[in-house]
Amino acid sequence: MAGAGRRSARSRASSSRDDDDAKPILRPPKGRGRNHTSIGIFNVDLRVLLGLSVIAFMAILFLIYNLINPIEQAQTPRVVTPFPAPKLMDLPQFQGVHKESLYWGTYRPNVYLGIRARTPRSLIAGLMWISIKDGRYVMRHVCQDSDELSKYGWEQHDGRNFGHQVIVDQDMNLATSFLKSKGEDSGYGGDWAVRIDVQNHKSKGNEELSTSAHLFFYLADEDGNALNIGGDTLGIHENSLLASGSRMDIGSWQLHLKSLDDLEVHYAGFKTPHIHNLSNLVQENLGLQVRKFGRLQLPDTSDDSPNILVFQISARTPFRTDVAFISGTGLESPRLEERVGSLTGTPLTSQLKEKRREFDTKFGKSFNLVDKLDSEFIVAGKAAIGNLLGGIGYFFGQSKIAIPGNMNPGNHDDSILYWPAELYTAVPSRPFFPRGFLWDEGFHQLLVWRWDIHISLDIIGHWLDLMNIDGWIPREQILGAEALSKVPSDYVVQIPTNGNPPALLLALNDLVHGLKKNKFTAAESDAISSFLERAFVRLEAWFQWFNTTQSGKEVGTYYWHGRDHTTTRELNPKTLTSGLDDYPRASHPSEDERHVDLRCWMLLAADCMHSIAELFEKENKSGKEYGNTVKLLSDFEILNQIHYDDAYGTYLDFGNHTEKVRLVWKETTVGHNYATRELVREVLESPKLRLVPHIGPVSLFPFIARIIPADSRILEKQLDLISNRSILWTNFGLRSLAKTSSLYMKYNTEHDAPYWRGPIWMNMNYMILSSLHHYTRVDGPYREKARTIYEDLRGNLIRNVVQNYHKNGFFREQYDQRNGKGKGARVFNGWTSLVLLIMAEAYSS
Repeated sequence: MAGAGRRSARSRASSSRDDDDAKPILRPPKGRGRNHTSIGIFNVDLRVLLGLSVIAFMAILFLIYNLINPIEQAQTPRVVTPFPAPKLMDLPQFQGVHKESLYWGTYRPNVYLGIRARTPRSLIAGLMWISIKDGRYVMRHVCQDSDELSKYGWEQHDGRNFGHQVIVDQDMNLATSFLKSKGEDSGYGGDWAVRIDVQNHKSKGNEELSTSAHLFFYLADEDGNALNIGGDTLGIHENSLLASGSRMDIGSWQLHLKSLDDLEVHYAGFKTPHIHNLSNLVQENLGLQVRKFGRLQLPDTSDDSPNILVFQISARTPFRTDVAFISGTGLESPRLEERVGSLTGTPLTSQLKEKRREFDTKFGKSFNLVDKLDSEFIVAGKAAIGNLLGGIGYFFGQSKIAIPGNMNPGNHDDSILYWPAELYTAVPSRPFFPRGFLWDEGFHQLLVWRWDIHISLDIIGHWLDLMNIDGWIPREQILGAEALSKVPSDYVVQIPTNGNPPALLLALNDLVHGLKKNKFTAAESDAISSFLERAFVRLEAWFQWFNTTQSGKEVGTYYWHGRDHTTTRELNPKTLTSGLDDYPRASHPSEDERHVDLRCWMLLAADCMHSIAELFEKENKSGKEYGNTVKLLSDFEILNQIHYDDAYGTYLDFGNHTEKVRLVWKETTVGHNYATRELVREVLESPKLRLVPHIGPVSLFPFIARIIPADSRILEKQLDLISNRSILWTNFGLRSLAKTSSLYMKYNTEHDAPYWRGPIWMNMNYMILSSLHHYTRVDGPYREKARTIYEDLRGNLIRNVVQNYHKNGFFREQYDQRNGKGKGARVFNGWTSLVLLIMAEAYSS
């Protein structure tokens, strides 16, 4: 591994003794004669013995210290040793008011409505409800595509204090609103409220068709603290108190339920550490009640000292109910009833209306779309930022890391645990990917920093604090039981030799350029500057990790490590580390590879580091080295010598490659002469070192990096490539692989459908569009051509994504290049949200 020769922080602490610990020289006592008594001899021997004892004791201590220290070092391998520098999250700007203001939030994006605090062992809350599918009752709780909801997602969310979500489940329409409030009597983090408004589509204007709905609102204490039931019977009109308890972080608290409608409330209490299995727990309890008593209601009983309380709220639709969480409810809380009243009923209605207005105002100020687009586009744009912010989660746990030297991620016995860590991050998709992904987060932050710079710095800081001593950051963060429950075991272990595009630098680069152009307020500039100054040493280590572990054989060349050169089942071994998964590379992975996209990511990294060094006037050796690296990687002639193919008129990867590879069925015998078939790779000719003739976004990375001079004929060829319908262009966006490629829309294995082999991806289209926009503003012979392509591509992307959103209710992971229909993960609120920046024409620096 890179940096293996570096001494660890632990080994730098010298264990050598001070000079005055040297052994004293023992001399025979003077004047000793034969007439000395036995007592005198005993005294002298005692002094000698005492001196020897002290020396021996110190020697033993010294040996113990040196014996223990190496053992400790052996028990903490480098790969799970944190980076030895002050943590970014310990900066003063992330303490105090900032930290408390973000304490509570909708930080459980994996469930339809989930609330928790930003603390490892939190009090959590959430919502479930009963639906009917195929004539059977089913529980809705965890976001999953199999629920087949018509729509769900945050139409508005400010990332801090407010969110409004609409959920459509068959005939039922649930609107959930979240609001935070901080008063002088509140405990740490303040109070919060949830409003649940339930409608039935078929009941509008027709009372006879009104049906019942069963909601389940719950509280669970991850620390195992006992929760108290509000009373033996929960009659909300007589007593609104549902539950109470106490925690070290927020003090005493109470949960209240208020409604003007006729509600029936029942409860159940459970004591279990397995909170992530709560759905099953409630379903089993309800099933037991139905079998015993023939009624679909919780039993109004509880385990002793329960750490989970579930409240069933049943009523005829339509109805509305408010749940208020009040913190700091100790003996000195005379205004408790007033505080509950301020977070329920009419006062809550007024506050929610005001928060919606504030969201609209901030949206207009941040993205300035009012005069550019019609209302249908603005509605989709609000959902894009609202869903992204509403998808921010807080996670705590330990990643599983493959032991260096044994990099088979499927072998769980050969993994070790990262240190316990927290992560505050946006997630790409609530049902499919409700966890942190390193390169996705870079694209998320292009939106988040424009909305709330302090939230953005907080998120980036959490990611950089996950860096180990070698400068490596695990690319996928699966922290905690809830996150683990959504991931197949084979994909849990992270491999410490594998990277991921350093896309966080896209956002940091924007911030650096913004500082230089005075785009921020004084407070924002101070926060960014102090952040970058502390982050610099971590960013340096990250750069050096890439520069040493992912470098190629030739100076200035790089390739993504981690491809499987032994596979017999993949048509083209995947490059998961690149973020582009099955995008075709050299058919035979080897150390001779050169990946043009990674070379351009390294240029971005070096340029960003050089800009930060200039910003803080760091006249050191590393600052000059970054400048030299920028000069090398942006050298147009060297780039062309290494990666340009004149026949194709574009940039290509280099490696050991043949086009004559296919998947064929092969019969094998297993077990007791049992015949079976499997699809295996067949190579029909020997590979040779050459440029790899697959065209796609990778081929456009030098264009994305803006290395190509504005007057170069190669720029014209790149523009022709982009706009050619037979290659990349469609009416819905650019393909992820040229239609002319031999692997276009080909399965990679029997079950691996084409992923980056044709469908339209928003992140790559955004980056290409950003560079098109750049070339429309630079003097050159192809400026107008770039402008025409830019306007057409921008229009195609916006129109297709917005039409899909209004038709189907979701943003999608990717879009079909043939008809524009959304495909892949539904509710993909990650980088597809970049459509908002495309609407605003807000591009990366």
